[in-house]
Order: sequence, then structure tokens, then C-alpha cells
Amino acid sequence: MKTSFKLLVLPLAIGALLFAGCGGSDDSSDNNSSADTSTTQSQPADNNANSNGSEAAGGAQTLALAADPSGALAYDKTELSAKPGKVQVDFTNDSPIPHDVKFEDSNGKEIGGTDVITGESATAEIDVKPGTYTFFCSVPGHEAAGMKGTLTVK
Repeated sequence: MKTSFKLLVLPLAIGALLFAGCGGSDDSSDNNSSADTSTTQSQPADNNANSNGSEAAGGAQTLALAADPSGALAYDKTELSAKPGKVQVDFTNDSPIPHDVKFEDSNGKEIGGTDVITGESATAEIDVKPGTYTFFCSVPGHEAAGMKGTLTVK
């Protein structure tokens, strides 16, 4: 009986710890990034099914993007949309292949992105103005294989 009780309590305890860890503070910290990247967030995205935008605490704009979990060289979306301002992109790579996400403006200037990750999540914070931006995986060969998309800001 003690073993079955432990098997029941252990997942509940882990779940409680994970749930408690989901709360966060709204603190901003200084980092050494340029004016184009920031820890501040802005208004929510339009309700576009492709953007998967949501409003975080304090009215922050957050977009979700993921690598194909099977290992294919693809993102789960090829189009994102946002409103002008600071945007947080939550990138998840549950695949066994390393990936990242980088953002470039229409002039080809990189404005932000994540580190290369495997089996985890990372966040990119970018500051965008109205226009069209490209996002892509910078791991050699991945963008050429089709791992790219467009972020439209209106």
C-alpha cells in the first residue's frame, strides 16, 4: 500500500512544483542587448490563427513558435502577425535536431533571436515597426531546406 501511495503522491508533488514555478514576476532586468532587443513587452497581437498571439500579464504581446517535433526542418507556422512594439516570441524545440529562430528586417538586418537549442524552449524579444520581417533557423542548411517564415506587423 505504501508503494501505490508514493506513486500517487509523487506526480502530484511534481505537478504542484511545476504549477508554482509558472508564476513570474513582472520585473525587468538590464541586459547588454541593443535597443532592438529588450526585456519589455507590448500590446497583444491580432487574433490571427497563424500568429498564436496571446496577452501576457501587463498587456504584453507574446507569440508562440515551435520546431517540428519529429525532426523535420520546419516550424509549426510559416506566418506570424503582431502589432508594432515589443514582442516576445516563445520558441520551443522538442525535436532531437538543434534549431533556433532569428528575425531580420526588410533590409536583412538581424533584430533578435534565440540561441540554438535542442529539446527545450527559449525566448526572443524583438522590437518591431509596421512592415514585414523574416524569421528563420540559422543552423547551416535549415533555412535553405525551408525552415523560415514571415512576421507581418500592422
